[in-house]
Amino acid sequence: KKTVYKSVFFSFALIVTMMLLQKGSVPNQLFQSPPAKPALSQESLKTQKRDEVPSLANAFWKKAVEVPPPAEATEKGVTSWDVKTTNCTANLNFTKEEWFRNLEPNFQQFLFYRHCRYFPILINHPEKCSGEIELLIVVKSVITQHDRREAIRRTWGQERVLEGKQIKTLFLLGIASKEEERANYQKLLEYEDRIYGDILQWDFLDTFFNLTLKEVHFLKWFNIYCDQVRYIFKGDDDVFVSPENILEFLKDQKGGDLFVGDVLVKARPIRKKENKYYIPNSLYGKTYYPSYAGGGGFVMDGPLAKRLHKASENRELYPIDDVFMGMCLEDLKVTPVAHTGFKTFGLVRNKNSKMNREPCFYKSMLVVHKLQPSDLINMWDLVHKHLSCSQKANIL
Repeated sequence: KKTVYKSVFFSFALIVTMMLLQKGSVPNQLFQSPPAKPALSQESLKTQKRDEVPSLANAFWKKAVEVPPPAEATEKGVTSWDVKTTNCTANLNFTKEEWFRNLEPNFQQFLFYRHCRYFPILINHPEKCSGEIELLIVVKSVITQHDRREAIRRTWGQERVLEGKQIKTLFLLGIASKEEERANYQKLLEYEDRIYGDILQWDFLDTFFNLTLKEVHFLKWFNIYCDQVRYIFKGDDDVFVSPENILEFLKDQKGGDLFVGDVLVKARPIRKKENKYYIPNSLYGKTYYPSYAGGGGFVMDGPLAKRLHKASENRELYPIDDVFMGMCLEDLKVTPVAHTGFKTFGLVRNKNSKMNREPCFYKSMLVVHKLQPSDLINMWDLVHKHLSCSQKANIL
């Protein structure tokens, strides 16, 4: 009981502090993207992946006990994260090219630093992969969204054993994208990790284009530390997930290169500049993307993740993370499998539809996108508290 009370007290203190910060010195900036800077100016050469700040690895609290990584070596003999410093300068070789000058500033900046692939790790938990793990839940999050992580820990991200199968959970983060909020939020994050011990953080800025960095950093981390993970669920921090249904689905799967989710086939690159997922022709000139699973949530084999790590190192980084994974799968000649239980665009496209709030549909799903923290907790409670449905969809 003392442990439970302490956890509740710490969580309450953390949430109160976050609320005070949000009402403090930068109230209008916390959840906005930084303004675009003029192309080719000295300021614009500050990388989106890292700017001039000291490493935060030793700040705030040090762990009372350093947990050693697993003793087994990987194929390359690397047994711990081997990137210790950041030495990333802009690649200006193509600045004289007309096609480059016609690009928007955010794409110019992406290309300046696309070659900067790996960064130092600030918070690490290699012990997460000790022992045999049936399902490793991996969630992409950002430093300011503590409420989403807390909701996941209370619902589908609980670490537990289901029918003898071990489930572990990790959150993937970079550093705060705004310098003025970085120090305070970093302290809060380390405080949060002190309580829960479920965060992996690297020294690159948390921006939209850097989501692909989370993919490659996790794949490298997994390749180093995880030898006994059977399956991985990887998704966003605003989805509803049913680990029970995922494990039920996986019971019938044979060994192989399983990669399953809400698969898009022959998706076209978006050319409208006002769209969040806009890609210029000069960055991707083909008519279609390779088949890929929506990044809201997918499941893959642990051994396949190690093969994807190798494939990713032979690919240039791409601004859209789930498309990048599709490119790597294509290189491996692995076809992602579509499953109707993965709804990464919501149950139905009409956001106002009552179906999107019907718990009996959620009871049969594996992944549903997109829910706010309070909605996630409410839906989880509805689904798991004596819900009686007239019919259960046969999707597993």
